[in-house]
Amino acid sequence: MATTQLEHRFPCAQCGASLRFEPGQARLSCEYCGHEQPIPQMDDATRVTALQSLDYHEAVAQTLPADEFEETRVVHCDTCGAEVQFEAHIHSAECPFCASPVVTDTGTHRHIKPQAILPFRLSEREAHERMGKWLKSLWFAPSELAKYARSTGKLNGLYVPYWAFDVATRSRYSGQRGTHYYVMVGSGKNARRERRTRWSPASGRVQRQFLDLLVIASQSLPRANARRLEPWTLADLQPYSADYLSGFRAEGYTVALPEGFDAAKEIMDEQIRADVCRDIGGDEQRITSLDTDYSEERFKHLLLPVWMAAYRYRGKSYRFIVNGQTGRVQGERPWSVWKIAGAVMFALAFLVLAFYVAEMGGF
Repeated sequence: MATTQLEHRFPCAQCGASLRFEPGQARLSCEYCGHEQPIPQMDDATRVTALQSLDYHEAVAQTLPADEFEETRVVHCDTCGAEVQFEAHIHSAECPFCASPVVTDTGTHRHIKPQAILPFRLSEREAHERMGKWLKSLWFAPSELAKYARSTGKLNGLYVPYWAFDVATRSRYSGQRGTHYYVMVGSGKNARRERRTRWSPASGRVQRQFLDLLVIASQSLPRANARRLEPWTLADLQPYSADYLSGFRAEGYTVALPEGFDAAKEIMDEQIRADVCRDIGGDEQRITSLDTDYSEERFKHLLLPVWMAAYRYRGKSYRFIVNGQTGRVQGERPWSVWKIAGAVMFALAFLVLAFYVAEMGGF
């Protein structure tokens, strides 16, 4: 079994301080003396080989080669369920997902190691600007949140685990094709044109090849929010290298591979049903049965970059997430009861005034 150390430290050749990956650049840099160190890059042929997917059934059966696994030390957050890697010298910290205090443990986690990583493109400053604009656009948010948006508080740079599935599907369906037609009903002034639908049976087969279908492999982020962070430009994927983790954290996956594949099936089903409707044709479609066979199932374990902040308001945690590649922002938000009540009172006052003006005008 291959073992990967939790602590990814790259000492500066000039001053000995830790180097940090520079978002948007293929290099590490020292914030103290400015020294830069390039990250070794693979040629195209080697890169393609390194990014090849793995057999899904071999992974489920635990028969993948031993070098596809690793052990890392992680800390588990009891509040949100996240499993985050912290550097070895850190013994307590705040969970980047929910802002709850956590204490690191000494346990290890054996898992399928990441095959590829999507390096950060946005710096912390750029991500903070994107998040600040998004927060300021929220209506009826507490004033404290507006102050938070103006602050320069630290964001947590985190690599979140994803499963990327390649699957061939073949689906058999039966259903009905609806064709619209129009008839005249009524007579005289009441005559009108009414649309009706004629239904006829339909059946057939559709097939589709899914490539790099993404499913978040973490339970600490709502799946709906994670999907709204898409799209990701996976053409920028790099073979996994600890260099890109220098100065950042990585979350271990908490969604097992079979569970991730079940979630992928739900996403595939949406697309397959759309394919079936196109195949049925007509003006409307009904699907009465759908049976899908899956084959050539393969996967990759990816690490994708997010900038994250957790904001606590009245004892509850709210998370804001910035796509570390595109800058797209998603998150949860608190509502200000006082601002909502004020808006309602203002609206009622406006209605009363409008009614009064109308009455006076009528008088």
